[in-house]
Amino acid sequence: MLLGAPTAYWAFVAGLFGLCLGSFSTVVASRWPAEQSLVHPRSHCTTCDRTLGPLELVPVLSWLALRGHCRGCGEGVSWRYPAIELASGGLAAAAIAGFGPTWEGLAAALLGVALVPVVVIDLEHRLIPSIIVFPAFALAIAATIAADPARWWVPVAAALGAFAFLYVLWFLYPAGMGRGDANLALLLGAVLGASVLPALFIAFALGAALGVALLARFGARARKMAVPFGPFLAAGALVALWLGPSMIGWYAGTLG
Repeated sequence: MLLGAPTAYWAFVAGLFGLCLGSFSTVVASRWPAEQSLVHPRSHCTTCDRTLGPLELVPVLSWLALRGHCRGCGEGVSWRYPAIELASGGLAAAAIAGFGPTWEGLAAALLGVALVPVVVIDLEHRLIPSIIVFPAFALAIAATIAADPARWWVPVAAALGAFAFLYVLWFLYPAGMGRGDANLALLLGAVLGASVLPALFIAFALGAALGVALLARFGARARKMAVPFGPFLAAGALVALWLGPSMIGWYAGTLG
């Protein structure tokens, strides 16, 4: 899916789409954990309940123009809204800039945009939103297969393998691993292919490092502290997205 315009142009377009999807992600992050509709009511100020106008819904710019306050009641609007939008737009643009306007670039952009609300919701509620993960997986697996139809089995095997690995961990130790983590691994495998291996390694290494730090700080009390694993999976995925093939090549070289 190579297109005629310069990559910088498509990266800019991807960034704009990412900003818009990030705006939707703020709705998901606020409403999905509370089991509220994502459609009704329309976007509104949670303090004065005033429905927001179109000019108040422009990603990032509206927040800056209003200086982070509601135009109606003057109540402050959290910085998390533009932060989610900027992260989504930035990751989408970086994916296209790095992988080009290709099916591979599209899959990488989908992964980056999906990880933003996943991390936010998991940090705040220890839940991973299936309403984000499963549609992103469906689109990403289609994109990665389109990128290399002859090797269609690679993303499929990686997705199923990563899912099965974390699902077994969840089944054996549900207190330490969530079913949502296994679902997220499905998306990671679909986009990363073989690079899902270093992604999982990085995620568990980061989790172990935090566990050691908590034990050193809180002692035995740390064993009762629940830490969401989604952010570690997201960090591992982003590192592996860019460096995964090099890490696999380096490891294979050390064995040779």
